[in-house]
Amino acid sequence: MRLTRYAAMMAISATTLSACATKGFVRNGLEAQRVALDTERQSREAGDAALRVDVNGLRTDLDALRRDLGALRDEFGARITAMEGQVAFAMPVHFGFDDATVRQQDQQALEKFAQVANAHYRGATITIEGFADPAGTEAYNLRLSRERADAVRDVLVNKGIDGARLRTVGYGKTRLVRPGAKAGDDGAVLNRRVTFVVETPAGAGMATVAAMSRNDD
Repeated sequence: MRLTRYAAMMAISATTLSACATKGFVRNGLEAQRVALDTERQSREAGDAALRVDVNGLRTDLDALRRDLGALRDEFGARITAMEGQVAFAMPVHFGFDDATVRQQDQQALEKFAQVANAHYRGATITIEGFADPAGTEAYNLRLSRERADAVRDVLVNKGIDGARLRTVGYGKTRLVRPGAKAGDDGAVLNRRVTFVVETPAGAGMATVAAMSRNDD
């Protein structure tokens, strides 16, 4: 009889301990779940705040790009063309006949281009393309057009663009703006020029398209 009572008490004690252990496990599980939910909520709120900052920052950057491209076009007559992975700038930078010296009157346009390149196309490779009018031999014009591109590169480096980002190429008397115009002919100076091609990451290219589209509205 005594053994029976003892066995019954042990069974009751075991059940009680099991119940306590179960309640403790549930409490611990609920606390862990609450902590996880709080952590997830805080992370989501931080992400939402960062996204708002990013959106505002992108809007500010796009507005600045729009203003700068507008200045290049309105103040300096630049023609800007956005292509896949590239933005081409046809700048009003021209040269005298048989000369590769950058004119003083073109310094301000190059200054503005350097500012735009450093502000909006950081790290992008910029190709400076040089051209000549049809006077002279093909070999001579190729060399002269390359010298013009090199001269502009030196000016841009002096205006703050990292020279490692710049490459130059001469196209001689190809891609003429005024076909046949040479030396002292009317419009021949338009053939003696440089253009810029900026290799852009996808985001920068899309921003340029957006800025130009808004400018054209």
